[in-house]
Amino acid sequence: MKIIHRLPQIFFVFVASACLQGAPSAPVIAEPLMVSAAAAPDKPWKDFPTRIVANLPGYAPQPTPALSLYGGLKDAPRAATGFFRSEKIGSRWWLIDPEGHRFINIGVVDVHIPGGSVAVNRNLHEQFGTRVAWGTAVLDQLRSLGFNGTGGWSDDSVLRANAHPVVYTPIWNFMSEYGKIRGGTYQESGHIGYPKGCIFAFDPEFPAFCDEYAAQHLAAVKNDPWLLGHFSDNELPFYHQALDNFLTLPEADPGFKATTAWLAQRRASGASGPAITEEDRQAFLGFLTERYLSITSAAIRKYDPNHLLLGPRFNNYELGVESVFAAAGRHLDVVAINYYRIWTPDAVRMGQWAAWAGKPFLITEWYAKGMDSGFSNMSGAGWTVKTQKDRGYFYQNFTLGLLESGGCVGWHWFKYMDNDPEDQTTDPSNRNSNKGIVTTRFTPYPPLLEAMKELNTQVYPLADYFDRRKR
Repeated sequence: MKIIHRLPQIFFVFVASACLQGAPSAPVIAEPLMVSAAAAPDKPWKDFPTRIVANLPGYAPQPTPALSLYGGLKDAPRAATGFFRSEKIGSRWWLIDPEGHRFINIGVVDVHIPGGSVAVNRNLHEQFGTRVAWGTAVLDQLRSLGFNGTGGWSDDSVLRANAHPVVYTPIWNFMSEYGKIRGGTYQESGHIGYPKGCIFAFDPEFPAFCDEYAAQHLAAVKNDPWLLGHFSDNELPFYHQALDNFLTLPEADPGFKATTAWLAQRRASGASGPAITEEDRQAFLGFLTERYLSITSAAIRKYDPNHLLLGPRFNNYELGVESVFAAAGRHLDVVAINYYRIWTPDAVRMGQWAAWAGKPFLITEWYAKGMDSGFSNMSGAGWTVKTQKDRGYFYQNFTLGLLESGGCVGWHWFKYMDNDPEDQTTDPSNRNSNKGIVTTRFTPYPPLLEAMKELNTQVYPLADYFDRRKR
């Protein structure tokens, strides 16, 4: 069989011609740029003011700076530990790479070949022949676009085995894996569901499970300098009504016992009256987060003292709860956040995250879907826009807001490949939408990728630009 490797190389040439190597240039676009978007195709459309690199006041694209082996800014190094760490320098948080260089993690989620579709596997063999050959091509592709990492659910075993890998971030799923043994969990759209929305953090068996699970999985990676850090789970239900939900569990359930004991102590201290209040609900979320993170973080630290703890990828109501972030700051090195339902990152909220936790944050899911892709785009939490060019505008607008905050140390776009409607093994949120940087035939979306490359290759000059404007 003749193996074809030409698609990625042809694409690289196209991008290189569209965005000049070293110093990308773009036409100046008069402000304000407005982009039309909707929460879903059947929801109201609205025009949003949108910043892009080309219309930043006083900013001129800079030559791509010299980069370290890992993609950090190769200037005077900080203290090097051989692994990634975080450090606040002036008003900005940074990751510091294993060689001691300042680093912003720019990644793509789910860089793997879905296994549930005959068509995708056929396309894989037609384009690349083997997964190993695909791994080499996709790493070349990511680096050519200025990405320096992969996010959750990526094919780490294939990509890390490459002679020139990128930084990676595995998800270990402590709670959901324990739930498979305990029973009662189920698939929801985008994440695992728990009985009455109550995780099993108070089960007396959970700590022992986490210890055994960490011992089983972390020994093989604890000395790997390319590993950025560990996600412990994905989108756990830290819901507004968590306290109310736990109080409806059976009286013999450990979660019910722990919750009623906590509430009784709170009332005895005078912090709460007989009725459940909003203050009670938020305080309980902090208590629940503390319990979960104290167990999972201890297990990870025991078997891997070297890498960053990133947490369970906060996603919902908890993003506005100070007690959750305070608990996260006591146990995590960087707070992972899946950030949806907003066009431009909220500067006030991002400031609160960093202040509440006393730690930086990493945006680990966000995206937009284009209606010119042929998909219905009815699933998933990301924005819907009209075109691939609009997806690129959204990418730049969102990342410029993150860079401006000073508390964000990176982002992971969701995701590598479009949904495959033929693959019924995926959860309901990943069936019919244009989320990828490539199609299921591995064909790239040039307008999106041009915008990604323009921003990614300017990330360090842009961070300096925003810092100078704050002085």
